[in-house]
Amino acid sequence: MSITPRIDASWLEVLRPQFESEYFARLKSFLIQERQQYVCYPSGNNIFAAFDHTPFDKVKVVILGQDPYHEPGQAHGLSFSVPDGVRIPPSLVNIIKEINSDLGMNIPLTSGNLTHWADQGVLLLNATLTVRAHQAGSHQHQGWELFTDAAIQALAQLRSGIVFLLWGSFAISKAKYINPTQHLVLTAPHPSPLSAYRGFFGCRHFSQCNAYLQQQGLSPIDWNII
Repeated sequence: MSITPRIDASWLEVLRPQFESEYFARLKSFLIQERQQYVCYPSGNNIFAAFDHTPFDKVKVVILGQDPYHEPGQAHGLSFSVPDGVRIPPSLVNIIKEINSDLGMNIPLTSGNLTHWADQGVLLLNATLTVRAHQAGSHQHQGWELFTDAAIQALAQLRSGIVFLLWGSFAISKAKYINPTQHLVLTAPHPSPLSAYRGFFGCRHFSQCNAYLQQQGLSPIDWNII
């Protein structure tokens, strides 16, 4: 299988040096070998889905995950999101609960498809864009982190006024790339059941995000899931 950069043109322009790098060539070879031997997620045409749904110049918010979901039918290229009809993962259940509490909404726990967010400018980016079936973290440290760090740095350096929602120690570690005087950086514990009660619940990141966007004359995010 050939992994080609089927990616939005605005991102291709920004990330072209990454696609042409030695590390990405090695990553590409690794992925070809992996797919010859194992089932991997997401499907090839969804690897860059986050970039396709949210062009570089349209990004308002970044929500950073670590790995794609590794069970059948779950991963479709957007962090924390699952396709319609797939059981909502526990972390996303807690995200929806916090949105409902923060914004006084009543989003039902019937769909975990966050494409509506991505299409409004929420970059739902995993640090690692692929994974071997049933093996969490199996594609870490193969080059994806260099690629997605480059994307974060490009946004941090070439854009201004973006909201970065960094949940959990891994995501928070990316704050080093972001100038807090140029962007809004909000941090909290991860929304997983293991840590949500340590400060994710009650963080009110969604109302803070929308207030910041509106202060800049931008439309707020409709956090509903439709």
